[in-house]
Amino acid sequence: MTRDRQAVGVWIGGEEHMIRSPADPEYTKACAELVDTRLTEVRALSGSIDGNRAAILAALSIADELLQARADIERLRRDYAKGALDAAQRLDADLGAS
Repeated sequence: MTRDRQAVGVWIGGEEHMIRSPADPEYTKACAELVDTRLTEVRALSGSIDGNRAAILAALSIADELLQARADIERLRRDYAKGALDAAQRLDADLGAS
């Protein structure tokens, strides 16, 4: 079942944008706030950078954060799976020794 798309007003880079999304409006606002914050950070660090370049750098920064988080999640999954396998093997060995 598809959720209806709701229009949500958000501010990014000093401009108001109407975003139509099936996501919860508060989630859409949180996403926009993240983008706006990162855009503000990029502009503060780079000085007189134009809007498009600042938006691209902000997007790259967010993409980098996302890819690092995905890599961390994958590493944690592997570590968890290895730990679970090790525990199962120890349990098997303990039960076999009984």
